[in-house]
Amino acid sequence: MTTLQQRLPGAASLAQPETPRKRFTRALKPARTPVGVTLALALAAGLGLTAAELVGALMGTPLGWIPLDRVLAVAGRTSWWEISFAALVPVIGGVGLLALAIVPGRSRLVPVETADPLIVIGITRSGLRRTLRAVAQDVDGVARARVRLRKRAIEVTVTTGSESSGAMLRQVGTAVGDRLSGLGAICAGEVVVRLRTRGL
Repeated sequence: MTTLQQRLPGAASLAQPETPRKRFTRALKPARTPVGVTLALALAAGLGLTAAELVGALMGTPLGWIPLDRVLAVAGRTSWWEISFAALVPVIGGVGLLALAIVPGRSRLVPVETADPLIVIGITRSGLRRTLRAVAQDVDGVARARVRLRKRAIEVTVTTGSESSGAMLRQVGTAVGDRLSGLGAICAGEVVVRLRTRGL
């Protein structure tokens, strides 16, 4: 608790502790390092080249990397609105690159709960899908299973023979839920089991 929170009455009750899911998800989000490095190199090269050309032109010995005479001639023939419209395209591209560099990417890992709050562990989404699919297919009567990790639920679609019962679906849901609990995977929502009869 900070000093400000200690001085303000009721501030401690307003401070909401961060949930483990939010903390793990924030820690497992990948950084946009390649986009950031590309953007930084492009900006450094472009600005450095422009600055060197302008300094050379002011000193009377232009480097010749940028044809300033042609650029000035074209700029003199075009109107202000045409130049503004042409400049809008690289501005939008630059803003998009900045947004990609700043905003973290979508995590490909599902957080796993640990006893130590300083340790963050994740399991790949494909690995979790394979594990849950194997558990669902081990239930008697299930011929094939497919698992989808949704934002608010885990969907398990099982393919069975012509005879199937609600008890089998409950067994699949229980088996998948038990495996999730055993792994300690922090997933949002509930397990939804859907039935698909073979031949339909």
